[in-house]
Amino acid sequence: MKFSAFVLAAAGIVAAAPGTQLVQRNYSPLTPRSSRSRYNSSPIKRLSTEAVETLEKTSGVKNVDYSSNWAGAVKIGTGYNHVTGTITVPEVSGSSGAAASAWVGIDGDTCQTAILQTGISFYADGTFDAWYEWIPDYAYSFSGFSVSVGDQIKMTVDASSKTKGVATLQNLTTGKTVTHTFTSTPSSLCETNAEWIVEAFEENGSQVTLADFGTVVFTGAAASGSSGSTTPAGADIIDISPNSGRTIEASASVSGSTVTVKYVG
Repeated sequence: MKFSAFVLAAAGIVAAAPGTQLVQRNYSPLTPRSSRSRYNSSPIKRLSTEAVETLEKTSGVKNVDYSSNWAGAVKIGTGYNHVTGTITVPEVSGSSGAAASAWVGIDGDTCQTAILQTGISFYADGTFDAWYEWIPDYAYSFSGFSVSVGDQIKMTVDASSKTKGVATLQNLTTGKTVTHTFTSTPSSLCETNAEWIVEAFEENGSQVTLADFGTVVFTGAAASGSSGSTTPAGADIIDISPNSGRTIEASASVSGSTVTVKYVG
């Protein structure tokens, strides 16, 4: 995701300054914070075959793929135009600048030229961003969308065509829903990937240190399109190894319509 503030005239939404205070439920409402530097989400950065072989030897785990920036599940197929999933906002910790994002999206793996995505980014300093993006454009913050630790957030992307779509976030705890309609997009989707991801994104050209997010669980995870409906079952499972296969920083698993991503450290 690339974060910047702007006025969403086409959608009739005014973007708030990214970053809003993340607090426990029943505390004061979340308040906007000063704007951040631009952030960017990247297509998956898979590790080399040599690095994967090293990880398989040291971990004893096979049938898992590895990348330096994504952890989660990627379903590879054709005609995906709808992806959804619900997470519970985690409490995070870590060093200064540490962060992570949880999102659902279309494309970005076997199709690296576009991603339609929406999600929540959370930071070790106790702030968050609720955003939407169509790569390679920047991601932009939803306004008026409060989030607290423990809230249930449903994330959905719908592509009405390969160049148009809608991103929706629903706070099932507060009842608030925000939506952005993409009418002018910088790239065309391939509609070959559906994903549920926790990401170590980039800030000013460098990948952030992954915050300790505990466990993020995508429930009710589903995708659909011209080939019918599906769950993450049978998807490619992706773990994060940020150092060319020396260690695993976040691991993922899939069970039916649930994708679980755990911080390993």
